[in-house]
Amino acid sequence: MNIMLFHSTYGLRPAVHAAADRLRAEGHEVWTPDLFGGRTFDDVEAGRAFQDEIGKDELLKRAILAAAPYSERGLVYAGFSLGAATAQTLALGDAKARGLLLLHGTSDIAENASVDELPVQLHVAEPDPFETDDWLSAWYLRMGRAGADVEIYRYAGAGHLFTDPGLDDYDADAAEKTWRTAIGFLETL
Repeated sequence: MNIMLFHSTYGLRPAVHAAADRLRAEGHEVWTPDLFGGRTFDDVEAGRAFQDEIGKDELLKRAILAAAPYSERGLVYAGFSLGAATAQTLALGDAKARGLLLLHGTSDIAENASVDELPVQLHVAEPDPFETDDWLSAWYLRMGRAGADVEIYRYAGAGHLFTDPGLDDYDADAAEKTWRTAIGFLETL
């Protein structure tokens, strides 16, 4: 499978490279574009400030340019938090998308979004301050109306970015369950 894996607001950190290596070990081809031009952050506020400085449109443009050379292959779009939101936007706009793997985040869905039974898997903490229960319920319904086939996995007591061992949010058990489930999902595509 060809996977475009986008980083979180912390930037292209070691956890993203480790995730890509884990997926490559399963036989997947994985790209990890650096939307922040080499910048990484140790706290979310600094990352968000930099993200705001770049701007939403520029970040999306960078993501599209990173994915464009490979989209003909039928990409699985994936990402962490901000990267998940980015992956979702690209997958919903790419008729050749093979799947969507969301880790720790979702995004708004355009009213006219339409996909043909796009397989989607979401992994989020429970509770998650950025992905509230009400938001996730509405998101799930909108994704279904758009034509996506969605699975949601919640991890009680885990922090927002629980798959990143370099952050306080890290939860080893939840991270391992996430990766086992995600790898199984990718095998079905």
